Amino acid sequence: MSENILLKGITWNHSRGFVPMTATAQRFSELNPSVTITWEKRSLQQFADLSIQQLAERYDLLVIDHPWAGFAAKTKSILPFDEYLPKEFLADQAANTVGHSYESYNYNGRQWALAIDAATPVAASRPDLLEKHSIALPKTYDDLLRLAKKGLVAFPAIPIDSLMTFYTFCCSLGEDPCQQHDEVISETTGIKALQMYRELASYIRPACFDRNPIQTYEAMTLEDDIAYCPFAYGYSNYSRNGYARKLLHFHDMITLDGKTNLRSSLGGTGLAVSSNCKNVEIAMQYAAYVASDYCQRRLYTDNGGQPGHLSAWTDEENNQKTHNYFHNTLPALQRAYLRPRYFGHMFFQNHAGDMVRNYLMQGGGEKNILSQLNDLYQQSKLKIHAI
Repeated sequence: MSENILLKGITWNHSRGFVPMTATAQRFSELNPSVTITWEKRSLQQFADLSIQQLAERYDLLVIDHPWAGFAAKTKSILPFDEYLPKEFLADQAANTVGHSYESYNYNGRQWALAIDAATPVAASRPDLLEKHSIALPKTYDDLLRLAKKGLVAFPAIPIDSLMTFYTFCCSLGEDPCQQHDEVISETTGIKALQMYRELASYIRPACFDRNPIQTYEAMTLEDDIAYCPFAYGYSNYSRNGYARKLLHFHDMITLDGKTNLRSSLGGTGLAVSSNCKNVEIAMQYAAYVASDYCQRRLYTDNGGQPGHLSAWTDEENNQKTHNYFHNTLPALQRAYLRPRYFGHMFFQNHAGDMVRNYLMQGGGEKNILSQLNDLYQQSKLKIHAI
C-alpha cells in the first residue's frame, strides 16, 4: 500500500463500544502504516434507533445491532461479507459463535456483519450488599419477589428494555414471541407474562423506568441501595477491578419452573462495512482482524470489549480479569432467543416497548395490550413492501 487510506467508523458511546474499536484501529494502523481508521460514537439510544442507511452514507465502518439485518438486506446499505472474506474464515466465525450471535447477522443467505460483541440480559449483584443484608442470591421468581419487596432490586425499564423483558417472560414460560404471522404471543402466555412482569415492576423505584442497562449499573455501583438486578444486558466492564466505585458480579438468571433458567433476548453488536466505502478491501481486512480469534481474546477484550468469539468467553485469563463474568453468563448467551430481523421489525420494536412500559407503570387490561401489540406487529409486516 502506497497511498494513504482513511476509514471512518461509527460505534456507540460506552467503554465497551468505543475503546476496543479505537484500540484495534490503532493496532491495525501500526501493522498497515498507510491506513488510518478513526471512530466516532453515538448514544446507546441513537445506536438502537438511527437508520444504518443514513449512517452508511457518512461512514465506512458501522457497529450495528442485529435486528437491522433485514433492513440491510432490503436496502443494500452495507456489504455482505460472504462476497469478500474467505469461506474458511467465515466457517470459523460460525463454529465459534456465542449463541446465535453469528447467525443473527445472516439474512437471506448473506452475512451482513461480523459478530464482534455478544450480550444478553443476565443477572448482576453487589456481593457486599447481599452479605450486609444476609441475603443469598435469588434462585426462583418467589425469591426475587421477596428481595424486591425489601427495596433492593432494580432493572432497566425504558421502552426497549421493557419489551425485551416481556420477551424474557414469554420465552421462559415456554413460548417465543413473533413466531406466528398475525400475533406476537398467544393470549394465555401473554397475559401471564404481563401479569408476572407487572407484579415485579410494582416493587422497583420509579427511576428504573428511565434507565437503560448502563444507567442501572451506574446506579448500582455509585449508590449503596441496589443489591440485585435480575435481568439487564450484561456489561463485563463493571465486573473488572477499578472500573467502577463498587464491583458487580454477574450470574445466570433465576428460574420460573425450577428446571431451566430464564431465557432472554440476544443482543450484542456486529461490525459492518458500508456499501459507500471507497476502500472495501482494506475495510474488510480490518473487520476480519477485529473479529479474529486472537484479537478477540486479547486486544479487544483487554480494552473493555465484550467479545463475540467463543474462545474469548472460555479463556481463563479473561475470566480471571472479570471475576468469571464470561463463564458465569455464557449459558444465558447460549440459550438466548433470537429476535426477528425482517425489514419492518425495527418499526415494531421502536413502538411496542412504549406499550409494555405504559402497562407496567399505569396498568390496564392485558388483553387490550396484547391486541395493540398484535396490531402494531401486523403493521410492521406491511413495511416489508415499503421499499
